[in-house]
Amino acid sequence: MNTRPPSHRFPGRPLRLAALAAAVGLLVAGCSSFGGADGASGPDGAGAAGAGRMRVTMVTHGAEGDTFWDRVRKGAEAAAAKDGIDLTYVSDPDPAGQAELVRNAVRDDVDGIALTLAKPQAMKGPVGEARAAGIPVVGLNSGMDAWKPAGLLGYFGQDEGGAGQAVGDKLDDLGAEHALCVVHERGNVSLEARCAGMKKAFGGTTENLYVNGTDMRTVSGIVTARLRQDPTIDEVVTMGAEYALIAVEAAEKADSKARIATFDLTEELVAAVRKGDVQFAVDQQPYLQGYLAVDALWLHRANGNVSGGGAPVLTGPAFVTKTNAASVAGFAANGTR
Repeated sequence: MNTRPPSHRFPGRPLRLAALAAAVGLLVAGCSSFGGADGASGPDGAGAAGAGRMRVTMVTHGAEGDTFWDRVRKGAEAAAAKDGIDLTYVSDPDPAGQAELVRNAVRDDVDGIALTLAKPQAMKGPVGEARAAGIPVVGLNSGMDAWKPAGLLGYFGQDEGGAGQAVGDKLDDLGAEHALCVVHERGNVSLEARCAGMKKAFGGTTENLYVNGTDMRTVSGIVTARLRQDPTIDEVVTMGAEYALIAVEAAEKADSKARIATFDLTEELVAAVRKGDVQFAVDQQPYLQGYLAVDALWLHRANGNVSGGGAPVLTGPAFVTKTNAASVAGFAANGTR
């Protein structure tokens, strides 16, 4: 899971080039930013324009203009184009605002809802209302431990605690001794789980540093100051690609020898990995999360399918390092990795 500022979460399943090109082609041909796709078809006739098309609303906690959520949305729109779905994507980083968006979808009597559970308690009431209305709900990206108790039909994302442990193990392999885990949204269950998993597995010292992720200048200042205060910090792990690039600059300003690692990708981040400025990134494949969540709702309506068999469908973690960054650079440039 990730939330980033307006200017601006192995068993992963890499997309084959041909399938990805086809999905993107469908997106360009038939899916608008907030609406659905035209011209696609399904076994229940949902592909016909107008009446009869399945309507799905995706509600996330992403901030407007966030490149991570742009990837989630692209995947959702590609699935909607393929399945002939009228898709509405809405988001609000405020838990109360996100809850109201879910309630709006329930009042609109949509055919399916995909949502994130970054703040599970805030979603409890709206999800209950959706279930009472007979609307299937799936989760994605955030809420690995919350989706089943909430009664969701399925979940698509990364095991954040497990991903954090994988990072801790990797830091041990790299010889790190003191890691700073930068959390840009206090109380986000996914981000907290990553740092907790890292602390559990890492043989060295782990400390959390909480920053206001909506103010990048402040983030830079706080990270710089902490690195100046403690020269024993030899690793900074951020929860999003933009923050990793800020941490690279902060380490330079602090004259620190700390290396940088991160969760999640952007085109710029992949370039930084290839250059060696960032050691590695953990890819949870947000495009895939959006795609699978929408496709699962269509399959459930069209064929009664339930994905995962009661278990989450994992989309990560997968490590992107200097040795394999070139293989994902083109996808990152397309905004799908």
